[in-house]
Amino acid sequence: MGLEDRDALRVLHDAFNPDDPDLVHRFYTHWFALDVSVRDLFPPEMDGQRAAFAHALRWVFGELVAQRADEPVAFLAQLGRDHRKYGVLPAHYDTLRRALYATLRSCLSEAWSGAVERAADQSLNLITGVMSGAAESDDGPAWWDATVIEQSRVSRDLAVVRVQPDRPLHFHAGQYLNVHVPQCPRRWRFLSPAIPPDAGGGGIEFHVRVVPGGIVSNAIVCETRPGDRWRLSSPHGGLRVDRDGGDVLMVAGSTGLAPLRALIMELSRYAENPRVHLFFGARYLCELYDLRTLWQIAAHNPWLSVSPVSEYNRDPSWAADYPDVSPPRGLHVRQTGRLPDVVTKYGGWGDRQILISGGPAMIRATKAALIAKGAPPERIQHDPLSR
Repeated sequence: MGLEDRDALRVLHDAFNPDDPDLVHRFYTHWFALDVSVRDLFPPEMDGQRAAFAHALRWVFGELVAQRADEPVAFLAQLGRDHRKYGVLPAHYDTLRRALYATLRSCLSEAWSGAVERAADQSLNLITGVMSGAAESDDGPAWWDATVIEQSRVSRDLAVVRVQPDRPLHFHAGQYLNVHVPQCPRRWRFLSPAIPPDAGGGGIEFHVRVVPGGIVSNAIVCETRPGDRWRLSSPHGGLRVDRDGGDVLMVAGSTGLAPLRALIMELSRYAENPRVHLFFGARYLCELYDLRTLWQIAAHNPWLSVSPVSEYNRDPSWAADYPDVSPPRGLHVRQTGRLPDVVTKYGGWGDRQILISGGPAMIRATKAALIAKGAPPERIQHDPLSR
């Protein structure tokens, strides 16, 4: 039966246990031994890569178990096109398939039956075939080179960076891009543009906060200078506002504001829009770094309301030199508390289009709180939690 055998596919799905990285660790060891050229495509530290790979395959097999093929095929095709930027060649997909097949067979041991073997054979053919086929058939660029034209340190751990691509890069407001910076060879990170695309080929703005232990985020905030050459890869994600789909709730945590701000700025180009209520949260009031811009937009667009939220009522002593983010008179009053609690204090927002953006823990907590209050899960949008 192969791809129609749900029980066999479920065995493969369960093999990619996020709490047990042994299988994925063995796979990469086997692959690098089978094809030594592959190792140079990856950064020295592999924990993030292994976790992302396990998450992606677990999701793909979960969709196959549910007999949903359209989304996995589209996802794998995009993954194949995107992997061109790493220098992945057609031969690499053959060794990937062989290494993954051998690893699954070894790790599943007694669970490896004839049915599981057929499911593994067909599913791995699908995965590698779609990826390599999409990569080979795409005649667009694998990446866009860009120059940093401005870097502004807006707080002790946050920077706003503007880059100018050498040629037009087409994306939609709400999407995110894969970014490579010269200080961190072979390490790519996803960043969300904070402004919508400019038809005239204008620059792209990113908001980046230091992640504890994050090599790339530290390099961007602390070391990036005008003139640096970045590399950008194809856009991902589907956060969007349906202008005919009713009113909108947006919930942004810290630099999760970026894609939502891009969508708001895109909406401001139209005369009529649904009502949008944005909750923008951080630990301290001083960390609500972009309130001035949001208030300027709200002052000229009555469909937009902005609610600043801080977990703590007072700023710490190190915030003395931060810009004053107090609201202008007549605009929105700050609220104190955890972002999910403040948002759901007003109900479940079940009649709204709901967009959530921020760290994975914040997204999970806010989504769970909204669903508990009655918001339909299908009306809640957010980017993948493991990008």
